[in-house]
Amino acid sequence: MPSPWYAHKIPPPVIDAACAALMWQLARSVPAGQLWPPGGCAWVWAAALALAAAGGTLALAGVWAFARSRTTVNPLAPQRARALVTGGVYRYTRNPMYLGMLLALAGWAVWLGNAAALLALPLFVAVLNTLQIRPEEAALRARFGADYARYAQRVRRWA
Repeated sequence: MPSPWYAHKIPPPVIDAACAALMWQLARSVPAGQLWPPGGCAWVWAAALALAAAGGTLALAGVWAFARSRTTVNPLAPQRARALVTGGVYRYTRNPMYLGMLLALAGWAVWLGNAAALLALPLFVAVLNTLQIRPEEAALRARFGADYARYAQRVRRWA
């Protein structure tokens, strides 16, 4: 089955940046949603940095696993994958790079301190599932067949 027209058109980091900008705009537009001042105290900084650092570490672990397997990290061309990466961080989640982006966005939401900003988190997941992950999974299924099917049954998408 060919990929849908929208598949792999927008790089995931662009989607991530757009969601971060939307979160900032929502926080500015909905003052009633303010839970605490942006970056207002030590625990806010600590929580925001911890989430962002965890997200960055997770995403880099995914990149590192791809590099070790000598396969493409280009999310716009999953059909070029030379290896099905199932080790390292990929034993726990099929999408550590995207999960890392989500954690970094959660850190941004904590720093913004506005409940309205949290609305962008499920939007990020939905957009990434639609525009990137499902078409990517179809390409991997076509490329690696039963091996990918077994892997997908064993490991969750957003674990």
